[in-house]
Amino acid sequence: MVKIICLANSKKNGDRCIAGIDICTEKWIRPVSGTKDGSISANKRLVNGKEPQLLDILDITVDKTGEDFGFAAENLNIIPGQWQKVGQFVPNQLIKYCNNNLCVLHNAWKFVEVAFLKRLPFSQRKTIQLVYVEKLLIEWDEKKMKWRGSLNNKNSTILNGLPITDPKFIAALRSGYKPQNPCLVTVSLSMPHNPYRIDNWAHGAVCWKLIAGVIELS
Repeated sequence: MVKIICLANSKKNGDRCIAGIDICTEKWIRPVSGTKDGSISANKRLVNGKEPQLLDILDITVDKTGEDFGFAAENLNIIPGQWQKVGQFVPNQLIKYCNNNLCVLHNAWKFVEVAFLKRLPFSQRKTIQLVYVEKLLIEWDEKKMKWRGSLNNKNSTILNGLPITDPKFIAALRSGYKPQNPCLVTVSLSMPHNPYRIDNWAHGAVCWKLIAGVIELS
């Protein structure tokens, strides 16, 4: 069993992507299944019949290695066993885990090239990050029919218009809820996608940055 602070329970092709920080090592862990995208079905992730919630402290059953899909350093394979909730973490204590560099996940773009990730040493292939955000701005993308968020600190935009994949947060937004700032935002990379329909696209396959979890500090 590995004990993690759950910081993402995100939509992923009809199932979920779960991720969190190992309390012992302070490193990110993303448990992955044997599916083509590593997504985790309900029968594997539910704890006493309930969805894992952000800030839950979970005992999860994972191997020491995992399917990295050629670019992700945090993935560990799920092994048989029942997940358990063993506690609840305090939001303000998460700030020490934030990595607020000048850019989020390798660059200032909304995506990361898969070729770039593959050139990095394995331990540096980071695909998930916790970011302190002074102001999270929300908008509804009518064309794509999805919620998007922009991360702002010190009167400047860190990242603009990232898709939100946190289903609980999405449900709150649909009911008219407005996030209370500041926030801690889990930014994760999607599985690779090659947007060949975009004219003059020169980046090959890329992983898009997603808002996979939102924790309010107020």
